[in-house]
Amino acid sequence: MLNLRGLDRAEIREALASFGVSPQLSARVFARVHGAGEIGFPPDAVRGLPHATAAALEGACEWPSLEIVERRRAADGFVKYLFRTADGHEVEAVRIPLPDPAAARELRERRRRGEASALEALPTAKYTLCLSSQVGCALGCVFCATGRLGGIRSLKTWEILAQHRAIADEADHPVRGVVFMGMGEPLLNYENVIRAARILSDPAGPAIAAKAISISTAGVLPAIRRFTAEGHHYRLILSLGAPTSAERRLLMPIEDRWALADVMAAVRDHADARGVRATLAYVVIGGVNCTPAHARALGELIGPTRVKLNLIDVTDESGRYRRATEDELTAFRDALAALGVPVVRRYSGGAEIAAACGTLAATRRGDLVAIRSPG
Repeated sequence: MLNLRGLDRAEIREALASFGVSPQLSARVFARVHGAGEIGFPPDAVRGLPHATAAALEGACEWPSLEIVERRRAADGFVKYLFRTADGHEVEAVRIPLPDPAAARELRERRRRGEASALEALPTAKYTLCLSSQVGCALGCVFCATGRLGGIRSLKTWEILAQHRAIADEADHPVRGVVFMGMGEPLLNYENVIRAARILSDPAGPAIAAKAISISTAGVLPAIRRFTAEGHHYRLILSLGAPTSAERRLLMPIEDRWALADVMAAVRDHADARGVRATLAYVVIGGVNCTPAHARALGELIGPTRVKLNLIDVTDESGRYRRATEDELTAFRDALAALGVPVVRRYSGGAEIAAACGTLAATRRGDLVAIRSPG
């Protein structure tokens, strides 16, 4: 059977050529499948498609989907989805609420003038989705719940896209961004992740801007080099964990396969080729990796490379690792500021529903919440 849900624009054109479908009509089919999210080929569903061809496609195509097992909503608006695959595995994705950027700037300005309370919240204007790329993860980062599951299998392109489609269909605001920071190492599922990103960013598909699609990696060196060589405009994020090879090895076993210095060199080359700041994600673990000495070591690692550093609070349900105290975090950030490194402390939302970074592990608690499409 033919599964159009896993094919990009060029692949759909090639697959439908054997049915006598012209490139122009295949583009309309792509828009129907990936833009509108429709299934099947009833008569006149695709303008200009002969009824006989539509009937042939109706009999030749299958339309697989993921089952939504559970949804959990947090007080801060984050929603975690649990999906079940056809072979019985479970993966998670998160819907992240975002305010309108102009409204956020206006609120910051009013707070600066003392005209707004620190507790004043902004209404949601759009969503970003955190999607999974694999069932489990083989990399075994010690602070990550997914890593404790081990590597099971990679998701197919359609399974990645099905997460987006199911969540977007229920959303009361548009989905304007995607981050591949869910379960799995995206660059160990390179072909399917890149194809999914290509479809998500297609103007006739979900039409998410390429710059609003982020692909995170723990440091799969050959794939980083390939990503750069292929000239993709999706954002690449390197997860560090520690500023030195010796310390990183204790947290992220991938260090034994691809050394931090080599990975940073590849990220530096990527940033230079794209003309952008390299984005580094740093999971901050209290008592482990957030002293002023660690900040200085980060400065040595970064060197002259233009970077943006995202600090992420660790969220470890096992209790082995704790979040940094405010004193630890302040000292760490002050030391980073002295180095001239731009720092963003990224909000890890949805902690009470295990939706925060590093906690996706396909677990259930039975607290199902109802989320319905508007109208």
